Amino acid sequence: MKILKYILIAVFVLGALFAAAFFIKSNSKSPITFKTESPFKTNIEQKTVATGKVVPEEEIEVKPQVTGIIEKIFVEEGKEVRSGDLIAKIKVVPNEQSLNGARGRVRNAEITLRNAKIDFDRNKDIFDKGVISQQDFQNIQLRYDQAKQELQNARNDLQIIRQGSTGGAQAITNIRASVSGTILEIPVEEGDQVIQSNNFNAGTTVATIADMKKMIFEGKVDEGEVGKLQVGMPLKVSLGAIEDQEFEAKLKFIAPKGNEEQGAVQFRIEGDVYLEENFYVRAGYSANASLVLDKKEDVLAIKEALLQFDKETNEPYVEISTGDQTFERRDIKTGISDGVNIEVLEGLVEGDKIKVWNQTEPKKKEGEDDDEAGEEVAD
Repeated sequence: MKILKYILIAVFVLGALFAAAFFIKSNSKSPITFKTESPFKTNIEQKTVATGKVVPEEEIEVKPQVTGIIEKIFVEEGKEVRSGDLIAKIKVVPNEQSLNGARGRVRNAEITLRNAKIDFDRNKDIFDKGVISQQDFQNIQLRYDQAKQELQNARNDLQIIRQGSTGGAQAITNIRASVSGTILEIPVEEGDQVIQSNNFNAGTTVATIADMKKMIFEGKVDEGEVGKLQVGMPLKVSLGAIEDQEFEAKLKFIAPKGNEEQGAVQFRIEGDVYLEENFYVRAGYSANASLVLDKKEDVLAIKEALLQFDKETNEPYVEISTGDQTFERRDIKTGISDGVNIEVLEGLVEGDKIKVWNQTEPKKKEGEDDDEAGEEVAD
């Protein structure tokens, strides 16, 4: 009986040891079987994207030369006009103080002319009798002619203040287009008061005109990329309002001074956009411009997601397969990147197998154990 008892105890101990060994072996196995990928040859373009909008190259603001009230507007926004076309009519409302001063100057000129005429008539009779010299008479005649001219000038000034011009009796001034193009905006309405453009006042804008066939891209780039740009570089401009269409453009301006926006320094850029006739582009469309900063063809590359970085030196490295699910670290040197693929300068060859290190453990299906789930990620 004692021998049987010892045999049972031995079997129990051996079973426990076997179960413990199986449990340790099962848990020592990684739940993830890592995939591997190899380097490949490809073309890489390093790009940057500038956000902005498409606007006309030139926008001309039409302003009145007299102060008054808009009596009638003859055009609408979006209408094509030619240089000289009538845009609006202004009814002049004279300033009361200026009007009163102009009337006073006219009366003074009339008084001066009347006295000059009396003096001229009296001295003409004396000159005809030979009492005064010809030079004295010419001086008197000069004052008379100047008085007549002064009265004419005063009357013209009064008419300008009343009517806006000396060309007619009607108190209306025409506003005409100064260039050919499209009416972009009419910020005034009939009945609005407008102020003339002069040396001390920019004046009221009656209409804005632009040539919609000459459009430019206005955008901003970060200071970290502006140093790589050069005037004349090609751009690809895509518009938010026109899907699946890119327009060719050429960089023509890079701002010499940047502006800080939300903690980053941004530099303004401009590029001529080459429009296609079958697309109508409106002023102010939001746009993105893609610029190629660097390009390399047929270079050795890997997916950028395969890279790992040393915590202390921040240098890139990858893990290379040396056997069945065994890997070793290998430091590499990288070149340009397009955000998906990155050029490899040193450290790898095409046949290397690189660990896809950022895999996640697959979700177990109902009734599936860890070994079965791990096999789904096998190479």
